[in-house]
Amino acid sequence: MKKLAIISDIHGSSAGLNRALEQADREGAQRILLLGDLLYHGPRNPLPEGYDPQEVARVLNSRKAQVVGAVRGNCDSEVDQMLIDFAIMGEYAVLLQEERRLFVTHGHHHSMDNLPALSAGDVFMQGHTHVPVAEKREGLYLFNPGSVSLPKDGYPASYGLLDASGLTVKTLDGADLMRTAW
Repeated sequence: MKKLAIISDIHGSSAGLNRALEQADREGAQRILLLGDLLYHGPRNPLPEGYDPQEVARVLNSRKAQVVGAVRGNCDSEVDQMLIDFAIMGEYAVLLQEERRLFVTHGHHHSMDNLPALSAGDVFMQGHTHVPVAEKREGLYLFNPGSVSLPKDGYPASYGLLDASGLTVKTLDGADLMRTAW
């Protein structure tokens, strides 16, 4: 099974994206999954460190062959899609990982409090809250990698990894923040 880097809530921060990708590369991640809010910081957020949406688009486009999925966040728009060379406008995606379904969304429609129909052992992934989560609840795996640019609730900037053993939230310094095993 190929290791998957899960990145959310970049909000135009080339600094945060590059740090997450550097760590994911060190961890041996071969694929990338993007959970929305890629380019724009949004009207409620401050400008993140290294705010450069065009550079974020350039970096993501340079890795488009690694991107296995990307969903639209509440700050993403059709204008953003004009800069990105892969589809980002779907509200959600359903991916298969062996026998497990991965329901992937940003989190502003479906969320951990408003789950779609899933089966025991499936994974629900969202971003949006900028707060990391890695837990198993009522037979489902719930995961939020946090934000690479604007973390909340006192958490550090973070991204996620999916591998054969489970789901891990990692800091941009490479430390494990939280984990749930299969």
